[in-house]
Amino acid sequence: MEDGKCWIGIKIPRRMSCREFAPGLNKFCSNPNDFVNTGQIVQMATFFGIKGMELKKVKLMAARAEETRLKAPAVQTDSLTFDRT
Repeated sequence: MEDGKCWIGIKIPRRMSCREFAPGLNKFCSNPNDFVNTGQIVQMATFFGIKGMELKKVKLMAARAEETRLKAPAVQTDSLTFDRT
């Protein structure tokens, strides 16, 4: 309600947070190729007001995405290959 009270009598916590918050890289970068590093995602999250436990989840998600990207083998195209025959 406008006065800040719940109309069904439930006590509203001072700090609302979502326990089910599960961020994904697609929430920050619609094109996965736009992902640069963890710092980029953390900066975006803090800009949009994400903090506390939600920010920790964002940091973890971004670190995993960066780690996965670093482990992935580089894709070679025909223009980058060198044939010694």
